[in-house]
Amino acid sequence: MITFLEGAPPMAAAIDALRTSLLDGLDPEAGPPRTIIPVPHGQLLLMPASWGSYAGVKVATAAPDNAARGLPRIQGNYLLLDDETLTPLALLDGIALTSVRTAAVSAVAADALAEPDASRLVVFGTGPQARSHLEALRCVRPIQEVVVVGRDAERTRAFAEESGARVGGPGDVAHADLVACCTTARTPLFDGSLVPESATVLAVGSHEPEAREVDETAVARSTVVVEAVSAALREAGDVIQAVEAGALDPGALVGLADLVRGGREVPPGRPRFFKGVGMAWQDLVVAAAHFEATRE
Repeated sequence: MITFLEGAPPMAAAIDALRTSLLDGLDPEAGPPRTIIPVPHGQLLLMPASWGSYAGVKVATAAPDNAARGLPRIQGNYLLLDDETLTPLALLDGIALTSVRTAAVSAVAADALAEPDASRLVVFGTGPQARSHLEALRCVRPIQEVVVVGRDAERTRAFAEESGARVGGPGDVAHADLVACCTTARTPLFDGSLVPESATVLAVGSHEPEAREVDETAVARSTVVVEAVSAALREAGDVIQAVEAGALDPGALVGLADLVRGGREVPPGRPRFFKGVGMAWQDLVVAAAHFEATRE
């Protein structure tokens, strides 16, 4: 019988599950690409994966105009299957799953990249991913000062009040240890020359070649880490546009799995940049962790 699961695992558990899957040999390069079908008011997305004892698929939608309607931009459901028999095991809330897994992946990257004492965080965005990233980064670094930068003044003030942050602007990246870009912006959010050499920048706002949150100046100055090189060169506008501008050699991209396993060292004296587009293996790992925790 299929189980209907609400919510998602705690953030710390999701971070641990994702890190463990990479240490255990999961290969992000091996997963099938996301299927994207344009429709009049957005996109339909299909994201299948298989790993260990489970397989699964997320059916999601992305509707850019939903924010004005008071609805989530990303919606959907996740179907978890037994890998051997492909028997359906559980149906999960795709919104909760996406919110947790995206930030958890960023936290895995930040834990491997950011300075151990990183305490100053600048967050671009005021939506679900901004909130999830604040929670996730607090799991891996001693965050003490948070600055939020948003387009809507009222929403930005509300975010600041509920999270203990202060309202700032793009120039605040000059004093940041961590920068989290969690927006739907299609053009860069700040001047990349301002990023300190000791800072780590995380960008997760898009999976489209035409959209980016970080300019080629920041990318060119940084060690660039991606979930999978193939996915980044296919979907990550921050990476693709930097390559096209001659600011980034694709051969210099570092895969997250190599980083987590200790196969690649991060050189000192330059910023670190993690670009995430969201991949199906992440949904599967977090969904499976939630299912197993619920059974226990």
